[in-house]
This record gives sequence, C-alpha cells and structure tokens, in this order.
Amino acid sequence: MHWSDVVAQRLSERGKKHIVSTGITPSGEFHIGHLREILTGDMITKAAKKAGLDVEFVFIVDSADPLRKVYSFLDDSYSQYIGHQLKQIPPPNAEGFPDIDRFDQGISYADHFLEPFRQALEQIDVRPRFIDNYEAYADGNFAETARIACNNADKIREIIERVSSRELSDDWFPWNPIDSKGSIDGIRVTGWNDPIVSWMDSNGNEGSSDVTKGEGKLPWRIDWPAKWAWIGVTMEPFGKDHGAAGGSYDTGKEIVELFGKAAPVDLTYEWISLRGQGAMSSSSGNTIGPLEALSLVPPEILRYLVASTKPNKAIEFDTGMGLVNLADEFERTTARDFSIEMQKEGLSRRQMVAIEDAKTALELSLISPMEETSKVTFRHLAMLAQTKSNDEDVWISLGLAGNVSQSMIDRLDRMRTWIQSRHFPEELRITILDEPDVEAVGRLDDENLAILPTLIEALEACEWDASSLQSTISNSAKSQDTSPRHAYRALYLCIMGTERGPRLPTILAELEQPAIVNLLRACLEESVEP
Repeated sequence: MHWSDVVAQRLSERGKKHIVSTGITPSGEFHIGHLREILTGDMITKAAKKAGLDVEFVFIVDSADPLRKVYSFLDDSYSQYIGHQLKQIPPPNAEGFPDIDRFDQGISYADHFLEPFRQALEQIDVRPRFIDNYEAYADGNFAETARIACNNADKIREIIERVSSRELSDDWFPWNPIDSKGSIDGIRVTGWNDPIVSWMDSNGNEGSSDVTKGEGKLPWRIDWPAKWAWIGVTMEPFGKDHGAAGGSYDTGKEIVELFGKAAPVDLTYEWISLRGQGAMSSSSGNTIGPLEALSLVPPEILRYLVASTKPNKAIEFDTGMGLVNLADEFERTTARDFSIEMQKEGLSRRQMVAIEDAKTALELSLISPMEETSKVTFRHLAMLAQTKSNDEDVWISLGLAGNVSQSMIDRLDRMRTWIQSRHFPEELRITILDEPDVEAVGRLDDENLAILPTLIEALEACEWDASSLQSTISNSAKSQDTSPRHAYRALYLCIMGTERGPRLPTILAELEQPAIVNLLRACLEESVEP
C-alpha cells in the first residue's frame, strides 16, 4: 500500500470529514524543500478522497511570525524591523533594501515571498485554501484559544517543561504582545486580566494587549495546536524537527486537549537537500526556488520525486544527471502495464505491494494526460533542443507539427532553459561544429584517419535515420577490419570536437546529411594539409 493510502486509512478510522493542513513561515524565498511538505499534504488529500472521505486541503501562511534577524539576502537597514511581524514590514527590492513604495501599495514582506510559491503551486496542480495567520489573529479566530491559553498558563508551562525537558523563564507567558513600535521582541508580560495582557517593553514603556483582537500572537508551541483547534485540522505532515521526541508535536498534542480538541494524525517527513550542498534553508539562501526548479523540471517529475519516495527517506535533489536519471525512472514507470504485471503468477506479497506503490505514485504524479507525457523522452527532447534551434523543427521531428499541446510547448521551454543553465550536465551537452576544429582534427590517430574516407562515402549514400546510421558506422568499421570505436572517435572529433558524447546516430539523424558529409570532408582535407 502506498504511503498516502496508509495515511488515508488512518484518517478513515477517525471519521468521514477531514482537514489536511500544511504551512510555512515566509521568512525568505520558498524552496523545493517546502514543496515536499505541501505535495505530501496534497497527495494525502487525493488518497483520502479516493477512499471516499470528505477532505479539504489548507495551507497556512505564518505571516504573524516576526522577522528573526537580518538574513544574508537583506540590507542591514532591515535591523529596524527585527521582531516585527512579516505581514507588517515592507518587502525587499532587488538589492535587499526595504521597498516602501510596494509596501504602500499593500504588498508586505510575507506577500513578496508567498506570490512566487503560489505560482509554482498552480504549475504543479496543487490548489489548497490559503489561510493568512496574521489575518486570522486580526479577525479573532484565535480569540477563544488565546484566552484559554492565558487562563491556563501554569498548565501549559508544566506541559512544555515536562515534555520538552527544558525550563522556561520565570516571566514566560503564553502570549507575545505587540509593543507601541510594532515589535513582539523584548516584551515582558506584567499582568493578565481576561482578555487583556499588560506588558512592559525593554525601555520600560508600559501598555496592554487584547488577545481577542490579535494584538500579538501565541508562541509557536501554542500557536500550532491553536490552529489545529480553530481550523479543525485532522491531519498534518511536518518535518523531522517538529516530530522529534519532546518536539513541538509532542507538546502540541497535549496542549490541544486544553482547547477541547484531539491532535491531528501525524506524518513526519525527511528533508530535501541539494546535491553536495546540504539541507535547503530560506534564511541562509541555500535554495533552489520552486519557480526556478519548475523552469527546469516538468511538474510531473517533481511530483514523482515526492510520490515515489517514502516520507521518512531523505531526498537529494540533483539538477544535473540526477534529474536525467529521475526522468528515466518516471518514463519507465509510465511505460509499464500494471494490470498485466499484477496478473503474473507466483508474485510474492512484497512484489505485489511494489507494483501497487509504483502505480499509485504514477497516478499522483500525472498532470497532463498519459499520452502527452510519453510522446518524447526527457533525453530525446534534450537532444532535439540542442540540435534544432527552431521550435517548429522539433515538432516536425516528433510528428507533432500543427498539433502541439501547451504542455509540450512548456516542456520544450523548460528544456531550453535547463540547457542554458548552470545545472545542465556536460555529459549531455551537444555542440555541433560548423567547420573543422583544428585542434580536434590534430588528435585524429592513424586508425581514425584510415576509416574516415570509408565513413564519408558510406554516410553520403545511407538512409538518414538513427538505425541506418548505426548500421552504416558499424559496417564501415567492419569493412576496414577495425573496431567501431575508432569510427566513433573519428566522428565525434570531426563533428563535435570531443572524443565522446551522447549517442551519435540519434544526434546525426536530426542534422542535415549534406552538412555533416561536407564537414567530414573538410576535416579529412585539414588532416592532410602540411
């Protein structure tokens, strides 16, 4: 059973109606590590609906959280906003300075980083109901839970200290009020008279905060279960930091009982890291943004990356050859006939489960119809995008001229972007020469030079398709009683200026026959010049 179906089964044991929740603090650029959480929630929602449950999927934007520090991508002038809620500070401009003009137009720091993520979610077919946490406080959605928390401060203190094994300060209180300057840092609560919190800031200024009007916020370990309570969350996937022993889920599942609710079904997932760079972090800037990732990777393959990996297994995201290998795996999966595989005699239970898991992972990955996904392989499109500068020539090669879907146009656009990026692997890079490379021609050895005339004659006369070209090259070598590797080395040096590269017959089939034959002749002439 696929991991999403396992969670759906757990949900069915708790009733028919459910809310699956995910959420992020928009402290910096969202990255594909965040996509694991929201895709996990999306896939659980789809599995639960498939099981006949009534499910809603929500995404909480924790815009009431404060700016913790001046991150590396921000100008030092942001120090004035440390402790201020992300919904209440200006967005950064391209140089990292506060953009007051955009802020005056209603665009906050939180909005600035959320908008690209919204666009990415549309591309990967994830459509949750967004909940802005700052607005939820302002609208009074936390009023009841905030009052309960403040009236049970001692009980909550006991839960946090006992479960987390850490001691809270003597002046700790389950509400962070906002001071007169808009900060929630460095404020000490001096009194509680339901629903008013009295406070004193670091400069000795005094004030009060009404918890029912969102004049502050609950600390994280209380804010999280409070959201479960007022939203009605019954399932939430979260990172391993929250799921650790004594972590915020462990304290939250006891605190939420004070609000008269039960903790949601949990699922802890591992991080996505960048190959060779470690875990991604918005605040450190070690990220690939979701829009950048989607400019390189078809959305189905990003979905497949998450769907085919168990949540408790870490994912290393590789935008080079790792992406090619992932695409190969996805394409092999789309080509499988699962109904025939399941009918095979003698299957063990483990084998049957593996087939079912692969089938479900594919179903959860697809956005475009299956036939569009399988029209061209990732590797073949990479080759076409490099050998044909005109998009129409690509469609002609694929037999799609005049009938090209938007999803195919998007795939080619992404491929061209990937090829031009720093991520494209050199193993797949194709450079076709217009004239002989003198240095490369000088590296032709005696075996290469001996077979070149035969190759030129045979290639000029052969059918110009990949299968015929492969046979022609092999037969030319055989006629000279030499190894095909000498023929291929000669062709690579003359045509691409390298000793090896991607599969040559497939590449040649997409190039003009006269141009290749003339290039080989020019190389032969260059090799005999004194």
